[in-house]
Amino acid sequence: MVEMVSRPYAAAFEKYAVAHPNVLCLSADLTSSCEVDGFRDRHPDQFVSLGMAEQNMLSFAGGLGLAGYRPFIHTFGVFMYRRPYDQLMASIAYPRRKVRLMGFLPGVTTPGGMTHQSIEDISVMRSIPNMTILETGDATEVESICEAADSIDGPVWCRILRGSVPRLFDSPIKVGEMRELSTGDDILVVTAGICTEEAMRARSALAKAGLSIRHLHLSTIKPFDEKSLLDHIGSVKHGVITLENHVTEGGIGSLVAETMASAGIGKRLIRLGLKDTYAHGGSRPYLMRYYGLDALALVKGIEDLVGETFDISEDDLDAARVEDVHSLVKAEAL
Repeated sequence: MVEMVSRPYAAAFEKYAVAHPNVLCLSADLTSSCEVDGFRDRHPDQFVSLGMAEQNMLSFAGGLGLAGYRPFIHTFGVFMYRRPYDQLMASIAYPRRKVRLMGFLPGVTTPGGMTHQSIEDISVMRSIPNMTILETGDATEVESICEAADSIDGPVWCRILRGSVPRLFDSPIKVGEMRELSTGDDILVVTAGICTEEAMRARSALAKAGLSIRHLHLSTIKPFDEKSLLDHIGSVKHGVITLENHVTEGGIGSLVAETMASAGIGKRLIRLGLKDTYAHGGSRPYLMRYYGLDALALVKGIEDLVGETFDISEDDLDAARVEDVHSLVKAEAL
């Protein structure tokens, strides 16, 4: 039975910030939605509300970084890079400010549709010099994201899970390292974020079908350990499949493809994720099924990779967890 942790970010950020007085909490009018409303109430001297003015907020954060503070910006991911892209580049990335960009609602973790779903943020951030990218996949990684991000000498982009989050791992994020969740010599599966749990749901059914799966979970997307990935690719027979809560262009699928191409690896690669499309509104399980981001989509991708049909259905997969909405007051989870 998977342990579910309620609002792990709220407690983790408060604990970390209180222990580090130079950490400031910045909010763009989504304070409760980003789980820092309790921190605001208890520690007003470390909290700054900048309203729905994200361009100003990023420039302001860059100035705070210059003054020796370590601002943690809290808002939905889309509002932190689409509208204020110029300020992100000029005030934070170019001067290597120690600004921690805590982006909530990554990918299809919200029913809010295109305006609220950051589906291309990894591809954008990977192209920005000086930017580190971290992604949380469970409660333990959410609990350790503040310390991990604050260990970086420069700006950090973080994809944060909120609300009720499963505990899948027993060790914190280690910047620059990937997790090897299962060993196998048939297929390498590479996942990040919420897609890691989906791959874990599929592994037992695939094992029963006679497939030996090597599964890697990425919490550090940039910088990336290419050597370790190449070692894992060299250890499997059939090839590689990636599954991500992001468009397939520029995300971890592209990252793996680039690594394989640069090394001259001729094995087959299948990239699963959003296929040149925006996502519409709906529950997370519905959106993951509709857009091919879930365990069953991974099974079908593996069938394509090996050229066989395993007759695995949803009933054969490990049970999906039932997720509570973020707030009883905000049942739409925005």
